Amino acid sequence: MQIVDFVSGSLAGACGVALGYPLETVRVRIQTQKQFTGIWQCAVTTFSKEGVHGFFKGMTIPISTISVTSAVVFATYRDCLRRLNQARGADPTAPNRKLDVFLSGMVAGIVQTSVLAPGDIVKVRLQCQTESKRGGPDMPKPKYRGPIHCLLSIIREEGVRGLYRGILPLILRDAPSFAMYFWTYSVCCELLTRSGKKSPDWRAVMLAGGLAGMVGWTIGTPMDVIKSRLQMDGIRGPRKYRGLIHCLTDTVRVEGVGVFYRSLGISVLRAFPVGVAVFATYEVVSGFLRPGPDSIELPWRLK
Repeated sequence: MQIVDFVSGSLAGACGVALGYPLETVRVRIQTQKQFTGIWQCAVTTFSKEGVHGFFKGMTIPISTISVTSAVVFATYRDCLRRLNQARGADPTAPNRKLDVFLSGMVAGIVQTSVLAPGDIVKVRLQCQTESKRGGPDMPKPKYRGPIHCLLSIIREEGVRGLYRGILPLILRDAPSFAMYFWTYSVCCELLTRSGKKSPDWRAVMLAGGLAGMVGWTIGTPMDVIKSRLQMDGIRGPRKYRGLIHCLTDTVRVEGVGVFYRSLGISVLRAFPVGVAVFATYEVVSGFLRPGPDSIELPWRLK
């Protein structure tokens, strides 16, 4: 695992979170709370009740943990590609097989869930906390005062295991979505790069990154709904779900299959600019830290 991949992935992840967090808050609220019927209604309600701050609830921990998470994703992905090439005895600069890109992305998605899970549940709970600190004395107060208080409260009330509630659907979300995320980026870069060029231009990188984000979230959205509901289960009353399968079947029985794609529009809307920011930042930083033609690696090239 090279330090260049780790640093580049870390900065790329931080840029992605900063850009997409307001829409992420709206997405999570639509998935978990029936009071919100659509993107616009959720955004207007959030702003009127909580102000601009409402869109950035719980951002402190995610923007720090996502840097580590994204670093783990990119470093694991590149390391897997190198190891698969070495296992075949291939030249490190040779184009990668499509299957290798897919498998490396899947492994990266699974590995990063152990780092992502604690920060993710804190983020989701704070995002779904619609009570405002600006409310009057008769208004309900927020349960959590901030990210650290939320983290400590979960540990105190649910134990350390509480930080990993919803990790199975998280794995089932990220394994296929990251596999397609990197596969789509690599394929798009290959298709958009003119013959004879060693690397795609910036328009190709940005378009490929945006499309990769959209494809990844289209695949991951249904399981993301289940993950968020399990993470919020029991916060406002007794627990409703016994586990992943019960949550899945009960959700389909009560709300229909369409509920899994209720937030797809905003997921895709958010995924494009975030994907652009993540891959553009990664390519810029890694290109700066890995200068010279002899050290250029081409993870997007396929055969």
